[in-house]
Formats: sequence, structure tokens, C-alpha cells
Amino acid sequence: MTTAPPVPPPATGVRATARIHAVADGRGGTALPLLAGEGPLALRRTRGREAEEAGVVLVGAMSAPLGGDHLTVRATAGPGARLALASAAATLALPGRAGEPARYDVELDLEDGASVRWLPEPLVSVRGSDLRVRTRVRLAPTARLMLREEQVLGRHGEPPGLLSSRLTVTRGGRPLLDQELACGPGAPGGWDGPAGLGGYRAVGQLLVVDPAFAQDPPPAAVLGECAVATPLAGPAVLVTALAGDALRLREVLDAACRTYDR
Repeated sequence: MTTAPPVPPPATGVRATARIHAVADGRGGTALPLLAGEGPLALRRTRGREAEEAGVVLVGAMSAPLGGDHLTVRATAGPGARLALASAAATLALPGRAGEPARYDVELDLEDGASVRWLPEPLVSVRGSDLRVRTRVRLAPTARLMLREEQVLGRHGEPPGLLSSRLTVTRGGRPLLDQELACGPGAPGGWDGPAGLGGYRAVGQLLVVDPAFAQDPPPAAVLGECAVATPLAGPAVLVTALAGDALRLREVLDAACRTYDR
């Protein structure tokens, strides 16, 4: 008698993908032929900082991500397109009923001459939550990127949940950056020690990839008590910062934005 293979349990949680495609419109601006959200991922077009730039804001239409959810933001910028991506409010990672982890994926593809600014609001790791964040960026050699990540460990007065975040960036098909952070209950030991976050509750980074850095690379620099700028062989610069709260972290990273936004 042949035994039938076990049937996997049905997936729980919300599955939703937001899709964005930006193209140069031939008149010096940027058009959005594809702007489609699902479930908790609602998209709204806004004005960009410059006339050439299209703006898109991610608006949370419901509480997410909860345990078991899998959310994806996928954006592509065609040759010469300029796109600014932001979120309307902080993202709260919340525990689910079944104790399953939630997943939040961001995928950015930039073609020749494209420019993308991905500047979302902070991610807050709520007590009891388990969130796996994965950001993948693929850049053409002449593309430009500004990417900010901010993570806050718990709401006011509460411990964090388990949070793991990985950022991988390739430029011209070659690895530029691949790093991972894990913190909270269940993370590898030492994450909150002197060699880790050192007791700080907010951690963030700003990555700027700019072909102009090939001729004028930014130097390594100490930007504050707990912030440093590290040049990468990209050409790129990575700013990493720790702070006691989200407000102070944003102040440090905003200053870095002004420094490296050429």
C-alpha cells in the first residue's frame, strides 16, 4: 500500500504585494504605469521633491504585519526614471495568534540612470512579535540609490520582539553589501552587549550609492557619539547609527542625508 504524502497545513496570515513601476516619460518627468497595492499595502501617488521625480507613499490600510503575514513591496525604476518611496507611518511588527513569524520583503530594481530614494518610517518591534525583514536591491552601474532603515526595539517601556533583518545589494551584478542584524529574545547572544547595540533601543542605517563617488569618494567619518560613515567599494557610503529613541536616530540620519545627497 502506498502512503500518500502528508498535506501541508494551510497558510495562515495575510499575503499581499505592492507593485510599483516607474519610467521616464520623455518630457523630463517620471510616469508610473504600474501602481498596485493589496490588502494592508495601499499606495498613493504624491509629488516628488523635484519635477523629474515621482513620489509614492505606502499607506497601511490595516494592522500588519502580524505573525503569519507575508508582505512584499516590489519596485522597479526604468532607465532614467526618478522615484521617491516613503511610508505614511511607522510599521508595527505585531504578534499573531499562532506564534508564527511574519515576513516583510522589499525588492528594488534600478536600471541605467535610474534614481530611487527609499525612505520609510521606522519599524517598531513590538513585544511578542517575530518579524523577518529581507531587502534586496539590484542596481545598474549608473543607477543611484538612497536607502534608509530604522528599527526601534519595543514601544515605550516594553521589551522588543524578535527581529531579524537582512540587506543585500548588488551593483552591475556584483555584490556591494550583504549584512544581517538580529535582536530581541531568541537572537544570537551578545546582540545587546558592548559589541552589539550596547543597550540602545533604536538602530538605523543610511546607504547611498552614487556613481559620482567614483571620482570623489566620501571619507570615513565619525558623525556623532554613536554614528559612523563607512565608504564602500561601490562607489557607496554606509552610515550606521545607534540612539536611545527614534527621534534622535532620525536626527542623525537626516543630517547624513543632507551630507551625502548630491
